[in-house]
Amino acid sequence: MTATNGGPLQEILERAHRVPDLDHFPGVDEITERLDDLAGRYPGLVTSRRIGTSRLGDPITMYSIGAGPDEALVYAGVHPNEPIGFWTAIRLAEDLCADEDLRGGCRWNIIGCIDPDGTRLNEGWFDGPFNRVNCLEHFYRPAPAEQVEWSFPFQYKNAYFDQVMPEAFALMRVIDELKPVVAVSLHNTEVGGVYYYVTRELGGFVDELHAITASFGLPLDLGEPESPVARPLGPAVYEMISAKATYDYTESLGLTPYTSSGGSSSEYAERHGTVSLVAELPYWTHPANDDQTPSEVPYREVLARMADALGKDLDAMIEIFDAARPYLSDDSQLVRATDAFLPYLAKRPERDRLRAEKEDPARVATVAEAFGLTDVHRSFRLRFGGMLLRSLEGEIARGSAAAVLHPLCRRMREHYREWQEEAAALDQELRTVPIKDLVGVQYAATLALLNAVRREAG
Repeated sequence: MTATNGGPLQEILERAHRVPDLDHFPGVDEITERLDDLAGRYPGLVTSRRIGTSRLGDPITMYSIGAGPDEALVYAGVHPNEPIGFWTAIRLAEDLCADEDLRGGCRWNIIGCIDPDGTRLNEGWFDGPFNRVNCLEHFYRPAPAEQVEWSFPFQYKNAYFDQVMPEAFALMRVIDELKPVVAVSLHNTEVGGVYYYVTRELGGFVDELHAITASFGLPLDLGEPESPVARPLGPAVYEMISAKATYDYTESLGLTPYTSSGGSSSEYAERHGTVSLVAELPYWTHPANDDQTPSEVPYREVLARMADALGKDLDAMIEIFDAARPYLSDDSQLVRATDAFLPYLAKRPERDRLRAEKEDPARVATVAEAFGLTDVHRSFRLRFGGMLLRSLEGEIARGSAAAVLHPLCRRMREHYREWQEEAAALDQELRTVPIKDLVGVQYAATLALLNAVRREAG
């Protein structure tokens, strides 16, 4: 059933459009306070239990609402730099408590924040101002092996990963216990349009995701996919990316696959027949995001140009970090993440140049593809340059930094301010999406997934 005939999707959209105006993103303490308050106000309906502990000592709590028999699992903060899902989890929990019809036949299990430690390192921009320069100056993304989303056990060819972090282990136990019918890993992107991942095709679901996006007036992201291994199920809807597919693709290019992280939560949940969804929402959109008109530049040229520009900036960051590394503290999450990401990212320019060589010379990039590829370069240097700068400044702020760190920090700060100035100029072209609309799309997609799985089961 679709939105056009007044079926369940229309009811879902009506609920989603009732998300109120929101003027900030909640941090760890506010998430806990709001969900604990619900558990206190609805003691016969909401069950809360501690499912684990973060590496730095924060409790991780799951809130269960409803009686089943179906089990649904929703979890936010798997990438702690992606806070839209915090509001989605809170809003869903609030509505489930207030509306018996919404709960019907399903127990919803909601984890408001699965990575408190990482989230606290991103909270510097959660109250605004909401522009990309401020956001990425306070950006933190854990090293791949320390990301909850990508630290599940994985064994394939020469890859073997079993260093499951406590937060991911807590989520593993919950998945094995619940064997959920559906699971929603709450993510978001940065600049662009809306796109989705789902573990398998469901009849009519792609059209429903498109209808949800259109209902909120947001563009689909029709440019360069996040990963070249993403198999499209429809415009801006992809089959879930897997560690196995990424390994095979990298190997096919003659490169050595990255083997220092694990599988995803959705890969792990598939053993129980769980259908998983990721809805990627942008804070900002640009007119080029869904522009399918041809640009004047061959796709391979745009790709190679981006690879060269990114490679140049990565070389500058790596030179500074290599000189600073002996004097940086290993107990810093920022240092560990920078140490992991820079060599990992350093392989991307070579991979993209190889991709460019294999592309048809006659293929012209669309406006969306050209913008998306160029913006990858802008985003990566702001994200990971910001993390490097915070690593250096944090060591200096401790009051015991080696003298060599001070000139390195000044050099990095000069690079970063130049990149910020370029980004600020582009920010004038971006539209900031209201937070309530971003939450509304995730909320609607989550409910629509359960509806689609039930519809297919008959």
